[in-house]
Amino acid sequence: MAMTETHYTLPRAEFDRPVKILIVVAPYYKDIADALVSGARAEIEAAGGFHETVEVPGALEIPTAIGIAERLSDFDGYVALGCVIRGETTHYDTVCNDSSRGITLLGLQGLCIGNGILTVENFDQAQVRAEVAGQNKGGGAAAAALHLVALARRWGGARKGVGFVPARDEIQIAGASRGKDTA
Repeated sequence: MAMTETHYTLPRAEFDRPVKILIVVAPYYKDIADALVSGARAEIEAAGGFHETVEVPGALEIPTAIGIAERLSDFDGYVALGCVIRGETTHYDTVCNDSSRGITLLGLQGLCIGNGILTVENFDQAQVRAEVAGQNKGGGAAAAALHLVALARRWGGARKGVGFVPARDEIQIAGASRGKDTA
């Protein structure tokens, strides 16, 4: 059982200027979601960061919300939180695989995301993993996002956009490259 194993945990990420993290949570199992969010918030605050939390209907909507936030806001990183408990149908497999795939694809585009979407067999497993005094997977997901933000800052700083540049930004970029003020 995982509770008896020893795992190495990286030291907390440190920053010279505060980070701003968006926590995206699917509160389908509200008690589990609340525990995950508590752990994530505590970890972000311990690193001197700021956070905002938004709720989405389910785990499948988490990657979409993160993609929208990346295009339209100024967050340094993201924490994806939720819980998927196996049921009687294959819907579990679809939700687990597709939410994870969506987060992975966003990460491969350069977004700093900690994935704390629990995929478990039953509610008891979810409780053990979500509790701040237990496995604290919400805090672990926040720590992962913070470590990725630290790497992004170390290797190159700010970047914007996922997949496309909105037309209004293209006009400003084009005008700036010709030395014209488009504002």
